[in-house]
Amino acid sequence: MSTITQLEYIVAVSEELHFGRAAKRCFVSQPSLSSQIHKLEEELEVTIFDRNKKPISPTEQGALILEQAKMILREHRKLSFVAENQTTTPQGKFKLAVIPTVAQYLIPRFVSHFAQHFPKVKLIIDEYKTDEIIQMLRNDQVDAGLLVTPLNEKDITEKTLFYEKFFAYFSKGHPKLQKKSVSEFDLEQDNMWLLGEGHCFRDQALKVCAFKKLDPPLRQVEFLGGSLETLRLIVDRHEGYTLLPELAVDSLDKNIKQSQVRAITSPTPTREVSLVYTNSFYKFKILSSLQRSILESIPEGFQISKNSTTTVVDI
Repeated sequence: MSTITQLEYIVAVSEELHFGRAAKRCFVSQPSLSSQIHKLEEELEVTIFDRNKKPISPTEQGALILEQAKMILREHRKLSFVAENQTTTPQGKFKLAVIPTVAQYLIPRFVSHFAQHFPKVKLIIDEYKTDEIIQMLRNDQVDAGLLVTPLNEKDITEKTLFYEKFFAYFSKGHPKLQKKSVSEFDLEQDNMWLLGEGHCFRDQALKVCAFKKLDPPLRQVEFLGGSLETLRLIVDRHEGYTLLPELAVDSLDKNIKQSQVRAITSPTPTREVSLVYTNSFYKFKILSSLQRSILESIPEGFQISKNSTTTVVDI
């Protein structure tokens, strides 16, 4: 009969695509890991991995075995978690993946609150792009994601937290600052700084504006990063403008808000920020606690429910 350890080994190999890296990840020697996988293959009479391919990849039958292995490991973790959480107090490890444009403004607001109110939870936070988070959720590498929705993924559940308005942030002396607010038609294509490809905020920014083609303000410079704060500082040092979410604007000095930030005219574009998880998720006590900490940490007046005037920009 296959063991939990053997199943953990084959899943590690399938994700690392290398026996050596998988062994290091499982804290065992490579010969020991390889021996256990070979025993499992003999018992099941199935070759799980094609060792002649570079990188190593599952066979057709092996892929089916791996899907079942992941399911068994998930249920095993669930069993252990349920056994440990017989009290009403949330406890255990929770891995949260957050997109950069949410992380830099929201995480500093809620982590202290969460740590103080739920000391028995080990919260592990890391930053990834949206596509990476979706894949990690499906591979059980993280428990939940904190990102912008809707994702429109059938196997992903979305728990909306709040809605953020978009604002335009201009360089000092920019002619558009003469207006009290701007429309999408005020946002020219040759004057805008954007995040790099793969960041959902970039795609949303392009949809907010009345163009698709983009020529950067400094034509020989293209910014490929994922930090809105870096983008804002580039605007300050040079020329042009960028878009910022409401949490980013809220963190700015009052004088900067008045002198360099302009609202976008109605219907005001917004982004929907949510906690997301797969249909096999089971750590609901911790998730509810996380939701509570986040909602109690965002500024007063933030929109937490959708209404008829909310225009959510798709990602």
